[in-house]
Amino acid sequence: MAKKESITITWLGHSAFHIITGKGTSILIDPWLKNPKAPAGAERIDRVDIILVSHGHSDHLGNTEEIARRTGATVVAIYEIVQYLTRRGVGNCQAVNKGGGTAIRDVRVTMVDAKHSSDIDVGETVFAGGEAAGYMLECENGPTIYHAGDTAVFSDMVILAKIYKPAIALLPIGGLFTMDPREAAFACNLLKPRHIIGMHYGTFPALKGTPQELRKLLPPELKNRVKELEPGVPAMF
Repeated sequence: MAKKESITITWLGHSAFHIITGKGTSILIDPWLKNPKAPAGAERIDRVDIILVSHGHSDHLGNTEEIARRTGATVVAIYEIVQYLTRRGVGNCQAVNKGGGTAIRDVRVTMVDAKHSSDIDVGETVFAGGEAAGYMLECENGPTIYHAGDTAVFSDMVILAKIYKPAIALLPIGGLFTMDPREAAFACNLLKPRHIIGMHYGTFPALKGTPQELRKLLPPELKNRVKELEPGVPAMF
């Protein structure tokens, strides 16, 4: 068997992550890189191969257009968001839908369900944005990463765990618009990942959930799996 390759995950604040696979593929997820927690200059990242967009809200679609145009990255999103971006002149897009996906370089990307809304709220106009989603990233010779997007806990996470066996779960924990630590803890019990990373918290005072609260609500065997990332500081898995 091939030796497992490490990946690097950098939290860029809110739900934005920069992932570099063992073979060097550069992936941005939900790149709102001007969020209050983002490290300085995050939006000027110089090489991106894949951009994943979970849904159309501006705090997730974020800087997708400008980064895609500048870097030539392939933007993966639900059909309606791809239609919107294509009309905006973003040329390199790949539409997928829930249960489907695509292979790009050394990563198999599968879109999975999420429980949230998804209109595209850019500027003063609102466009239909399909449905909110999450992603499973199956890295060649590396771990499978689950980015849950904005979501509540839902029972089909059991199915996702059985099919994809994610080693790393990126889960919203802030509350108000997504799961809070109580729901996220329940999700962790369904998924049982090796590493648990909170997101969508602390961006604004209203997003009150914290990794510490999540850890307290987990059973003993899962408490030490919570990894609290600092924005802009890479972590290797």
